[in-house]
Amino acid sequence: MQFDWSHLGTLLAIIHVLGLAAACHAILKTRTSQGAIAWAVSLATMPYLTLIPYLFLGRSKFEGYADARRLRNETLRTRAHAPEWDKLVTAGEWPADELGVRVIRTMAQLGGMPIVPGNSVRTLVNGEATFSAIFDAIEQARDYVIVQFFIVRADALGDLLKDTLIQCVARGVRAFFLYDSIGSFDLPASYVEELREGGVVVHPFSTTRRFVNRFQLNFRNHRKIVVVDGECAFVGGHNVGVEYLGAKPPLSPWRDTHIEVRGPVVANIQFAFTEDWYWATQELPGCEPPHVAPRDDNMFCLVMPTGPADRQETCSLFFVEAINAARRRLWITTPYLVPDEAVFSALRLAVLRGVDVRIMIPSRRDHYVVFEASTLYAFDAIRAGIRIFRYQPGFLHQKVVLIDDVAAAVGSANLDNRSFRLNFEIMVLTVHRGFAAEVESMLLRDFAQSVEIDRSEYRDSHAWRKVAMRVARLFAPIL
Repeated sequence: MQFDWSHLGTLLAIIHVLGLAAACHAILKTRTSQGAIAWAVSLATMPYLTLIPYLFLGRSKFEGYADARRLRNETLRTRAHAPEWDKLVTAGEWPADELGVRVIRTMAQLGGMPIVPGNSVRTLVNGEATFSAIFDAIEQARDYVIVQFFIVRADALGDLLKDTLIQCVARGVRAFFLYDSIGSFDLPASYVEELREGGVVVHPFSTTRRFVNRFQLNFRNHRKIVVVDGECAFVGGHNVGVEYLGAKPPLSPWRDTHIEVRGPVVANIQFAFTEDWYWATQELPGCEPPHVAPRDDNMFCLVMPTGPADRQETCSLFFVEAINAARRRLWITTPYLVPDEAVFSALRLAVLRGVDVRIMIPSRRDHYVVFEASTLYAFDAIRAGIRIFRYQPGFLHQKVVLIDDVAAAVGSANLDNRSFRLNFEIMVLTVHRGFAAEVESMLLRDFAQSVEIDRSEYRDSHAWRKVAMRVARLFAPIL
């Protein structure tokens, strides 16, 4: 049968028309100008390559999902939050001498949760310490265990978590398990089935529901949360896999940080999970956190859950406000340095204020495009007076912000557009000089194992590497 070339011309014309239509859609719907330009130009000029990816990755926020998520969140907050939330931080004592009234008020309004005194927070450095503490807490659970991760692997660590949860249920403890359907795409069905057969209530988190935005895969739940009995919580950068224990070359040893939180603020961490659970199941998990006696009255904590359904870019604004709060020192560690213009401008202004701004990034790459884009942003940061360090021993995955000598934030959010606008994230800001000193000591050890980058590294780069970095940065809005 002879091929009719006229059909090919018709097909190409249709693709170009669809590309132009999608480009107009991107201009109207993409939240940032950089993202709109990147999508519009590529869709108009290369629709054969970009039209299908746009169906899956396009639009920083799609209305159907965002509206549905907001409605469920608002419904949930009327049913499951404590009455004190309505007051936010308009009453009670604030650590105003440490961070400032303006910063505290802004942060609380931004996250929609009050800043809470009476907590205890400690750092868990690397995988062994993190999962040892998590498993110890789960084994001591009396009422319920909540587990939420972005990536769960069916390897030695994943099997240990599965067995530990099943054993919990066997002794009468309720267990709830939520995993991201994209991050854990290769999790075998048999793993989930074993959990269910063992009595664990398991659900995947997905941003596609029924037939609304069925193509949208770009929004992921990047949170890592474990809560035991409403008394103890764990938040940070670790996922469930042996690589997070530093047992998988070539990225090992893996450098990451979690925190263990005890006190009244655990209820707020649990509520962030409850929002995700309610979206996934349309049901409440049915585990009300108990009243927890305060521990250290001077340790204030603020939970900052962020996501693409927020009415504004909560994660980006959180980093902007944290940067603006610094007066003497701002140290940040992140695996990916792809900031938006607001965050990058805040960093430059901090340098002009005389703040010691340092950012630690990996020396090894896990994603080529992100690594090259991060490298170019690092060189731009150096020109602005920001000190950039590359961690040498292994892959750096921790997400930590140290503000002066008074506060530190630890959680799941990276310094990139994906965390700012596409992922569901959680950060816990702790205002306490003792905890800030603990984080400072931890970061000083990391800086001692890092190499500071200077401008000559960019000048000495091959021309092809410079081109690669600039091409990679074109994808910054979705990295």
